[in-house]
Amino acid sequence: MTYQVLARKWRPKRFADLVGQEHVVRALSNALKESRLHHAYLLTGTRGVGKTTIARILAKSLNCETGTTAEPCGVCQACLQIDAGRFVDLLEIDAASNTGIDNIREVLENAQYTPTMGRFKVYIIDEVHMLSKSAFNAMLKTLEEPPAHVKFILATTDPQKVPVTVLSRCLQFSLRNMTPQQVAGHLAHVLQTEGVSYEVAALALLGRAAAGSMRDALSLLDQAIAYGVGDVREEGVRAMLGAVDKRYLYALLGALADADGAALMAEVEVLVTRGIGFDSVLGEMALLLHQLALAQTVPDAIAADEPERDAILALAQRIAPEDVQLYYQIALHGRRDLALAPDEHAGFSMTMLRMLAFHPVHGAGAAARPQPVARAALPQAPAAAAQPHGDAASPARALLANIGGKSHARPAAAAQVPPAAAEPEPEPARAPPVAAADIAPWHEQPAPAAVAPAVVAPLAVAAVPAAVVVPAPLPVPPVAANVADDAEDDARDDDDSQPPVGDDDGELASYALMQAEAAAFDEPAAAPVFDGDWLALIARLGARMGAARMLAQNAVLKHWDGDLFQLAVPEAYRNMAGPDYQEKLRAVLSGHLGHLVQLRVSIETLDMETPAMRDARFKREQLAEARQIMQNDKVVQQLVQEMGAMLLAETIQPVQE
Repeated sequence: MTYQVLARKWRPKRFADLVGQEHVVRALSNALKESRLHHAYLLTGTRGVGKTTIARILAKSLNCETGTTAEPCGVCQACLQIDAGRFVDLLEIDAASNTGIDNIREVLENAQYTPTMGRFKVYIIDEVHMLSKSAFNAMLKTLEEPPAHVKFILATTDPQKVPVTVLSRCLQFSLRNMTPQQVAGHLAHVLQTEGVSYEVAALALLGRAAAGSMRDALSLLDQAIAYGVGDVREEGVRAMLGAVDKRYLYALLGALADADGAALMAEVEVLVTRGIGFDSVLGEMALLLHQLALAQTVPDAIAADEPERDAILALAQRIAPEDVQLYYQIALHGRRDLALAPDEHAGFSMTMLRMLAFHPVHGAGAAARPQPVARAALPQAPAAAAQPHGDAASPARALLANIGGKSHARPAAAAQVPPAAAEPEPEPARAPPVAAADIAPWHEQPAPAAVAPAVVAPLAVAAVPAAVVVPAPLPVPPVAANVADDAEDDARDDDDSQPPVGDDDGELASYALMQAEAAAFDEPAAAPVFDGDWLALIARLGARMGAARMLAQNAVLKHWDGDLFQLAVPEAYRNMAGPDYQEKLRAVLSGHLGHLVQLRVSIETLDMETPAMRDARFKREQLAEARQIMQNDKVVQQLVQEMGAMLLAETIQPVQE
């Protein structure tokens, strides 16, 4: 007897045998049970997911002699002939071979005749997206209002190429790719029925290699049975598919976990000698890293019957979760960049070295990793560290010292500065050189002591450490000698100007800000004067206008009397004249002119240019001028005449200064 391949032998004959398409089966079954049948169905999905199979089962359900049902009997004459491909009222058309309008016209002419044997005349058009445009147009009317005894079932792997007019006339079902677990489970059922011994790990490999297609999985299973001489073993399937043995992956990741570069490169060379494709290695490694991430975050997600569960959990304990995420990304990018590498060996080795380069510094890897260059600790200033908090060292008093160009420091605070500091000191001795052995690593150096900022009083220089070289002070003008006396006179004249007594820095800072604001209002700046030039006003305000700029740019100033701005906006920009935009523009104008102004906006047909229109016209003129200059350029004209060059005028843009 002639051998029948598994893909044909195990083609589902009823809806219950379908795998992974429960959403489609449920909808069709309910429609058949309630007799709510559409006249045209469109099945979409990748190859091998069951489009033609579902179409044939639906044809049996429509024409079964037991009646329209979701569970055809499979033993009546109609069911048997449909399974054998001999049912006269079921026409399967390959649109890839019959693309022309003549083929479709012949089908449509026969559609008007009643069925010969069955209840419905069913047309299955496979790869319908291959039909020509004229063929689609010819079938539109019949597809919209076919005879009551006609059902259309269209199938395609590329629904984007099907015209929208056809899609709107069909009930569309999108078939999903099957998961590797679903594929492996169905293959196990097939092998158990066929009496073939197998290993679960081998079926998992076939499930991933099938990429969601059950037909591809069954074809690979046929090949695996032949390769293993009647047995399906993991080792044989790996050799057949060119897949990577998990032992090599564990060795690679183990070397990465130990930061052992020599062992890592040795494992890479082992893969080279075995002739394993590095693209497959990186793909399998990404999958293993995904399992490690699951084991670290959701350990229960690793199935209890997973053959390598213990090894996965053990490796997950050795690699940090953030490293697993990083290695996963590097594996994906490395697999993508293999085609750009000088050769696959170099590309794969570089990917492994990149993972190793990002290994965290811990354990044995810390000693082999170069340490950062240490820097000498800066000498501390004992005098500065001894400054009392809340008096001369207070940040608020340091701010008060320079408000308005006058010193507000109390005499007691000023007296704390040594008088000798006002005189130039001789150049201090330089710090002795620090030996390299005395330099502590940066992570072992003590944190610098908090040094409070000292008040810089007039004619005074703060004390500095001896190890720091300070240039000689500049000569002090004679007029600066009376600054302290002026401060005392001001304090006696106005008691309110004295800062509050106490050590509260927050109170002193608030006082400093109050004094700064008072000084700003002592000499108010002159308010700008508006001369009626609306364009100049908008340009002066610039980005400060914010959202109000939208209204200002698309309006013209019709009248202004000092307190009232009357603007007009074209009909096309009516939405810019809303209350929100008006209020924002009024606030900006009032703040700029220094007094409250009123704003009125009207919608009119304008015979004047708005600022936005002027800017657009200016840009068009610049663009036209730039293109004219390029076209008149002698070098460009010579290139066009002598070398056949073409000047693309639409790509020329003026240079924005």
